[in-house]
Amino acid sequence: MQSTDHLGGTPDHSPDDEQGRNLLDRLILRIGNLLSLLFIFTVAISFYEIVMRYIFNAPTMWVHESASFIGGSLFVVGGAYALANNKHVRVVLIYDQVSERTRHYLNIFHHLAGLAFTGMLVYGAWEITYSSWVTPFGDIRLETSGSAWDPAFPSLLKAVILVVVCIMFIQFLLHLINEVARLKALTHRGRHHV
Repeated sequence: MQSTDHLGGTPDHSPDDEQGRNLLDRLILRIGNLLSLLFIFTVAISFYEIVMRYIFNAPTMWVHESASFIGGSLFVVGGAYALANNKHVRVVLIYDQVSERTRHYLNIFHHLAGLAFTGMLVYGAWEITYSSWVTPFGDIRLETSGSAWDPAFPSLLKAVILVVVCIMFIQFLLHLINEVARLKALTHRGRHHV
């Protein structure tokens, strides 16, 4: 990311952002970096499908659904990864022009809004995951794709969504606690310099 010193502000991220602000963030960044290798695997199996289909006239039944499941899962995990790395969308035109104290208040608002949003997502993800894993009669039966191969990827992807939004809820809570502590430290520091 670029520094915003030329705008009279401070850099728009701290060194903590690159390593994660807490243990959970650091764990997410490590796991996310490892999982990113699955993109290479997805490209490889997609290439395999192209070769099998167009050169040998022997298409597979598993590549498309596998690639979709892996890509969809990685996309969902990307939300937690971006939050851990502080790379989420921000209106920097405003954010970089305000004081450090105002940035802390904006961050607190962001974390509260994130808590509310992920809280609603947890509820919705629980509903769709439960209905894709449990029949109306209470038996456990995973929802499948309905294709000839018929993997349980729809129910597994819904479970991934549920787990990731639960993790993001915890991330927002930890970030909120950290931001409030940083604001208190700034306020305390400001009183001693006056």
